[in-house]
Amino acid sequence: MKAIALNNYGGPDDLELMELPEPKVGPDSVLVRVKAAGVNPVDWKIGAGYLDQIIDAHFPLVPGWDVAGVVERTGPDATEFAPGDEVIGYVRKDWAQHGTCAELVAAPVRTLARKPAALDWKQAAGVPLAGLTAYQSLDRLGVGEGDTVLVHAASGGVGSFAVQLAAARGARVIGTAGERNHGYLRELGAEPVVYGDGLADRVRELAPEGVDAAFDFVGGEAIDVSQQVLKDRSKVLSVIDPGVLQKGGRYLFVRPDRDDLTALADLADAGKLTVAVDRAVPLEQAAEAWRHSQSGHTRGKVVVEVS
Repeated sequence: MKAIALNNYGGPDDLELMELPEPKVGPDSVLVRVKAAGVNPVDWKIGAGYLDQIIDAHFPLVPGWDVAGVVERTGPDATEFAPGDEVIGYVRKDWAQHGTCAELVAAPVRTLARKPAALDWKQAAGVPLAGLTAYQSLDRLGVGEGDTVLVHAASGGVGSFAVQLAAARGARVIGTAGERNHGYLRELGAEPVVYGDGLADRVRELAPEGVDAAFDFVGGEAIDVSQQVLKDRSKVLSVIDPGVLQKGGRYLFVRPDRDDLTALADLADAGKLTVAVDRAVPLEQAAEAWRHSQSGHTRGKVVVEVS
């Protein structure tokens, strides 16, 4: 099969289009023919070796945890799916090697859900990691009807989902973004504010009584700014900085969860969740997708089209 891979730790320029063996399919896994693979910052961070203290990488390393595709073959105990089923998945395993930027990927059934019919392949591939991160973050802080929430990097991959999911729960959403993305945030259901110096004052103008929950999807000063405007300083969650724990907040590293992924698919099919694809490139141009992700200025998702 064709795949994009690294022979050693490196960056976009080190990605190569390779011919690799078809992946082995375990008893509780299925073989998915990949239509599209979502690109996330964690992909190039693993590729560069930034996460080698917590994730073992084996080479050649095929990056990617997000997939949208069609089941081609099932393991003997993978009774949840059948050949021909259209699926999406957050195919994270305990090590990094056999990722989704390939024509085929073996995926444990616990990482998969049925593809939402309302989304095309590119959109569907953008759902799993970012959508689950947002969904699980809101659950972790118990966001619900009537809450006012602050979402940092609200126009990015995770932030775009968090805005829509919080709004669907009946929450009021204040989202940080550059001015060029303010119209986009309003379409998603957020009240936009410009990030940078004076952010806390701008948030207080919109919510003088304070906010009920805050989500750090960008890093930097987001945690400290959040705690200046929160009613309860502990109601801040970061997916970027584990140091939030020392400041009394919460940290989240997204987990594969079939039920949560199914809930996201159901919301998409109900018209309550959409996916903006900022850039889509063919498999052989995956390096360009990495570079765009590294720029930090994406609106929505970056996707690699495989077949």
